[in-house]
Amino acid sequence: MQRQISLDIFRGLTLAAMLLVNNPGSWSHVYAPLLHARWHGFTPTDLIFPFFMFIVGAAMFYSMASFAHKGVGHSHEVPWFKIAKRTTLLFLIGFLLHVIPFNHSADSWRIMGVLQRIALCYGLAAILICWLSLRQLWLLNVVILLGYWALLNVVAEPYTLEGNIVRSVDMLLFGAGHLYQGFGVAFDPEGLLSCLPAVSTVLLGYLTSAQLNHLTQARSQAHTLLIWGLLALAMAWLWHAYLPVNKPLWTSSYVLLTAGFAWLLLAAIIGVYDVIGLRRGFAWAQIYGSNPLFIYVLAALLSITLRSVVWLDSQGQSMNVQRFIYQNLQALLSDKNASLAFALLFVGLFYLLAHWLYQRRIFIKL
Repeated sequence: MQRQISLDIFRGLTLAAMLLVNNPGSWSHVYAPLLHARWHGFTPTDLIFPFFMFIVGAAMFYSMASFAHKGVGHSHEVPWFKIAKRTTLLFLIGFLLHVIPFNHSADSWRIMGVLQRIALCYGLAAILICWLSLRQLWLLNVVILLGYWALLNVVAEPYTLEGNIVRSVDMLLFGAGHLYQGFGVAFDPEGLLSCLPAVSTVLLGYLTSAQLNHLTQARSQAHTLLIWGLLALAMAWLWHAYLPVNKPLWTSSYVLLTAGFAWLLLAAIIGVYDVIGLRRGFAWAQIYGSNPLFIYVLAALLSITLRSVVWLDSQGQSMNVQRFIYQNLQALLSDKNASLAFALLFVGLFYLLAHWLYQRRIFIKL
């Protein structure tokens, strides 16, 4: 079973994009495409997290190969300890990134988050991969997407910020104080219930790797992904009239939209890298994606540190390391360009680390 280099390139591009949008010099000065859509709709930034989830699923095709269900007549087992260990560690790391440096009351600690969602979706997807055949996984995706649509509509205001069932479930289970507060009301965009359609995103990544492994010719791979991508985007556009594309709710139409763009981007990478043979300029992305979890966690810790090291400037105003660097960039650039330059420096710094690790064949995994 040969690993797809295109998937490694895709992972590196996605990780670099995630660090870019998560670390502007100032959140008050960010170009619109580098921000999330306020509610319905999407921006390029809204593609990044589902791309990451998609890649998690794609990688599982290789890491779970010896446990995956092979169809009728084949025995299979679930590596419960392996799945539970990775799920627990990912969730715990994500939770700790929210509470470090422990300067907030435990009553306001956010429970869910990016790594927590990856953890739960990985765990459930891994079990399903062991239990179900590829055909059954495709059918399950249809059930999940239609079922989640129906589930959203059990409340009177299914697609509003205050009235959606995702918020209601999280409020009941966790309480308002343990949810994300950035929407003006307590609502978590990585809520527990919306992990259900996110599992579909992971499974679509897994099924993509299975298809790429089945097709031996790069041209056939690119052609298939191109067709899948265009069909998914068309279905998402049609569905949007009835079920809005919405990242915070991770709506089923959003799953199709993001999967469609993932397939198109993968088709483009395979077309350029494998079919045309133009490989110059891709090595950096492959290197960047070689230690994704370690780089993501270390980047989050650095971001926390840059904001936490505080002193009083000459005017007696509070200053931290991030603001200090940003203000120095402002002396040379416009506000938005200074903010973007800070983010690019952040991405560049972690490329140097990724390159150092890659050269020494150091790959840190859970």
